[in-house]
Amino acid sequence: MSRNIFAWTLRILLSFVFIFSAYSKLIAPGLIEIILVEQGFASSREEVTVYVRLLIGLELALGLLFLQSAYLKKVVIPATCLFIAGFTAYLFYTGFVLGEKGNCGCFGEMLQLSPTESIIKNVLLLIPALALYRITQEKKRSVLTPLLIMVISIVSVFVLSPAGSAKDFKFAQYTSFEGSGRVDLASGNKLLAVFNTECDHCQDAAKELYQLRESKNFPEMYILFFSEGNVSVDSFKTKSSSNFPYRMIQVNEFFNLIGQTPPRIYWLQNGIIKEKWDGDFLAQIKKSFSIQ
Repeated sequence: MSRNIFAWTLRILLSFVFIFSAYSKLIAPGLIEIILVEQGFASSREEVTVYVRLLIGLELALGLLFLQSAYLKKVVIPATCLFIAGFTAYLFYTGFVLGEKGNCGCFGEMLQLSPTESIIKNVLLLIPALALYRITQEKKRSVLTPLLIMVISIVSVFVLSPAGSAKDFKFAQYTSFEGSGRVDLASGNKLLAVFNTECDHCQDAAKELYQLRESKNFPEMYILFFSEGNVSVDSFKTKSSSNFPYRMIQVNEFFNLIGQTPPRIYWLQNGIIKEKWDGDFLAQIKKSFSIQ
């Protein structure tokens, strides 16, 4: 393999990893916001929404910059190594100081890696970056191309995923569920059910919907459980033959979220309550999501 072919192989590999990483975050940036808030790097999602998109834009720019030659050795590869080193330090902190074991968010929800797995990935990624630095010969080229790529990448991210606010989202506080981990309910189509563990109608609805979950177009579904009696969540699962990700809520939350009586199911679409149903759930969901 000639030196030029080897160099281009490394450049395409690095480009793919960074573009894929940016894309995986871009389709669900709320997950990264939630992670940073829960880890204590910000007090609210509003504080980090812009920074998360700048990060995604930078990743996208680095990926695209490997496909051109200007300032490759002088700027692009060193910046990439610094980027990887910075994230590795962050992963060491979250993984070994904070004790995080779940998805670190490096590839969003598309490829879930723990902090330890992501550290290994970063170390492996440094190998082609350093090899490319060693064999690259810098040529004098215009700075205009890399600057345009940087600006276009960042602007594109903000256009495709505008920095919004989750403070008015009715379910903003529910960011983690047993059986699923961190969840951004404000992203994409989600079904959110409000159940009482002792409610027979809730158990019937859960059973019917769990049987429907394998159908094409059935969205992700989560449950907010209220329990005041002897029926535990495990008992509810057994009686309803269901196993959706869930979170426990308090009595005031429960009565604020249901209608006259439980159950109630919300259809959430990108942070907006598209529909809410208090009955006839199967027919409503089949109709709404074109399920046969």
